[in-house]
Amino acid sequence: MNVEGRTAIVTGAAGGIGRAIALRLGAEGAKVAAVDLDGEGAQATAAQLGSGALGIGADVADEAALAALIAQTEAALGPVDLFFANAGVGAGLGLDSSEAEWHLSLEVNVMAHVRAARLLVPGWVERGEGYFVSTASAAGLLTQIGSVPYSVTKHAAVAFAEWLSVTYGDDGVRVSCLCPMGVNTNMLNAGIDADDDAQQMGARVVTHAGDVLEPEDVANVVLEAVGDERFLILPHPEVLEFYARKGRDYDRWLRGMRRLQAAVA
Repeated sequence: MNVEGRTAIVTGAAGGIGRAIALRLGAEGAKVAAVDLDGEGAQATAAQLGSGALGIGADVADEAALAALIAQTEAALGPVDLFFANAGVGAGLGLDSSEAEWHLSLEVNVMAHVRAARLLVPGWVERGEGYFVSTASAAGLLTQIGSVPYSVTKHAAVAFAEWLSVTYGDDGVRVSCLCPMGVNTNMLNAGIDADDDAQQMGARVVTHAGDVLEPEDVANVVLEAVGDERFLILPHPEVLEFYARKGRDYDRWLRGMRRLQAAVA
């Protein structure tokens, strides 16, 4: 899809990958609503985008808030053509992760995507086009050493994106799923700087496995993939080989992951 002149909503747009995607969309001529729980941060991103962009503070896991921000965007910028479900959280660690941490992870990393699609996809099917971009993680393909809520919910985000594509791809709805490894964001840096060894483990695995990219580099790959209407977006190309190894011999891959876990512990 050519994004020029299109209306796009980007969640988690106060910083990191979301902010970079929003700015790149603006540079390509899209009309952008930058959305984040951090409303001031969303407005700062919109200010960088210039006149006409929206900065909206909202909890994107709340369906009523999603409906309101979609209505606000369409009133100001026109019908939504692209939705970037980018907001995410990394809550909890192992089996001792609390019910609250599981709930937050499921709500933001999965149900926010489901609720946005529920609101947008019927209209896209009626119009014959629309684009849903899900930010998952390489952890959604390969499993995250460390945080079980993060790993499980990112797998679910990948599965939901796949389901959307299978179910609505012939109705004009395009779907892409972004699965990066290490990106220089607050989430990764918080893990690196954590005092607790268990909290550091996931971040150490990510930095051990490949390069840590800048959000702008990821945004460039995302916009290229959207232009090509490509489902799987891998800013770290090596993820595809890791994924292929997993599929070829699951038991060998599990043994390798245990060795990796021991190496970074």
